[in-house]
Amino acid sequence: MSPQKKATAVSSTVAAVLTLLKLVIGLFSGSVSVLASAVDSILDMFVSLFNYFAISKSEKPANKAFNYGKGKIEALASVIEGVIITLSGLFLLYQAFLKFKSGETSNYLNISIYVMIISLIITIFLVLYLNTIAKKTNNMVIKADALHYKTDIFSTFAVLLSLLLVYFTGYELFDVIIGSLIALYIIYSSYSLIYDGVMVLLDRALDEKTVEKIISIILKYEEVHSFHQLKTREAANKVFIEVHLVFKDISISLIKAHQISDFIEEEIEKLDSKKKWYITIHLDPYNDSKVLM
Repeated sequence: MSPQKKATAVSSTVAAVLTLLKLVIGLFSGSVSVLASAVDSILDMFVSLFNYFAISKSEKPANKAFNYGKGKIEALASVIEGVIITLSGLFLLYQAFLKFKSGETSNYLNISIYVMIISLIITIFLVLYLNTIAKKTNNMVIKADALHYKTDIFSTFAVLLSLLLVYFTGYELFDVIIGSLIALYIIYSSYSLIYDGVMVLLDRALDEKTVEKIISIILKYEEVHSFHQLKTREAANKVFIEVHLVFKDISISLIKAHQISDFIEEEIEKLDSKKKWYITIHLDPYNDSKVLM
């Protein structure tokens, strides 16, 4: 099992445990913050299971039906996860409004506080683990999962704070206010997941610094006169590059031209050894960019 698949399995299990704890306490206590946190954990569990499925599919090699593999499934998973987080935030806002309107009071505050402390500790360790895997694999889904649970740390801490304030003051308004703030923060945090995922699905080019490095590698070879039709994109841990090279000597041998292109490919791949590079170089004895246009 790959590290990223193992990470999603761990996060799914943790989410299931937290869901059970929070849901039972949330239903019995009547705290909108605890119940909202339970609903968020339910979503976490399903999202982590979906991420496991997405990574399993994206890791499969290319085939006749999918010549470039299924790496974009990770980006799709990131978009779906962002939408789910947004919907969960809107649901929390709705629950806070209902409690404010009904004036419902919270029960079993002592047990609720202990449960949220345990949840906070578990979630912190999970985020540290996911961040470690994300750095090692540079996997978009694991990064999204880590960000998702990182927001859970803040929301769990906020829920704990609201329970303590209600416990010591008796004002249920703290539960409503903090629950609403958690919801707004969750909605805000989902934007980057949706945006990054959509950009990958739309085949956004690599960042400018990486493209500049690629260009500098191409132009460092004396035999290369210029280049055109440089295209880049990324999906999961795969990077795709296409470029046309124009050589100074129109009579350059095919073997020599291929040797230079091989050197260029090797240097580009060294820019990030964690990624898989798929580089296609078209060899031109003259600039045919106008013809291609």
